[in-house]
Amino acid sequence: MLKMDNTTFVTPNWEVKSNNMTGSHPCKPEELGTFIPIFLSVVFSMGFILNTISLWIFWFRIKRWSGGMILHFNLALADAIITPAAPFMIIYFSLSHWPFGQFLCQLKVFLLSTNMYGSIYFLTLISIHRYISVVHCTKKTIFKEEKFVKIVCVGVWVLLFAQGFPFFFVLKTSEMNNATQCLNMHQDELIVLYFVWNTVILCTGYIIPLFVSIICYSLLANFIVNLSPHQLKSKHMKVKSMQMILVSLAIFMICFLPVHVSRTFGISLKFFYPDHCQKMGIIELVYYKCLALSSLNCCLDPLLYFFASKKFKESLRNVISSIKC
Repeated sequence: MLKMDNTTFVTPNWEVKSNNMTGSHPCKPEELGTFIPIFLSVVFSMGFILNTISLWIFWFRIKRWSGGMILHFNLALADAIITPAAPFMIIYFSLSHWPFGQFLCQLKVFLLSTNMYGSIYFLTLISIHRYISVVHCTKKTIFKEEKFVKIVCVGVWVLLFAQGFPFFFVLKTSEMNNATQCLNMHQDELIVLYFVWNTVILCTGYIIPLFVSIICYSLLANFIVNLSPHQLKSKHMKVKSMQMILVSLAIFMICFLPVHVSRTFGISLKFFYPDHCQKMGIIELVYYKCLALSSLNCCLDPLLYFFASKKFKESLRNVISSIKC
């Protein structure tokens, strides 16, 4: 049986009750400094501008939406959903204290989860749709139908809601070292919940989508490499598809891989070896930097719209031209 310092496991609530909730803990949260808040401020500001422009172009400048366009619009929505939580995250990382109460903590985590895994799921669907549209362009498949793509998108949003809604019931804030913590690895009373949730979401929310995307883009790359180089249409398709492949895989590897790896290491270390404070401190700092890095996806995703859609590219150029005039 796993034993943790000053804690006893309570099965019905998936919690570990600490005897010193407001006192000192075996390991104290690390001071994050100023880099992460500044980095998040810049990234969220850029992401807000880029996604606002993208959503405006989708909604007002493009009249006819294809299946791929529908998926891109939903990806932009998933990126934009983090906007209300961004100021709270910046303040929290600046103060190392959560002054906004338990409900806003739960709402922040819900929006953060919806943003990250919404982006991952829609990026995966885009890879599947792109593979089918290019490799099986002459075949009639249900995934090319706009109605079916809309139904799939609704299903993803239902999944995201079901995935994040339990946070409103199980996530608590904790008083540690005279500061309130919101979703912190040092919250001993929630470590069992964190460990179980991370294990499940790591597989379903990242590993499976990553492998699906890699398989689809590998098959797509193999197909376009073997296309005739003398056809102008083939040349355009190669450039367009390779740009999408590179951007999508870069987002998966740069934005989402580090945060999942560092979070898994941190939670596992806290779960099995709660007294290894020095190692925990190093991994904690790495995790928060990786979490900040993951926010870059809201700035990189608009590149997909630009590379994948001729209509989006033309609309963006028209908007820029009108601004210059």
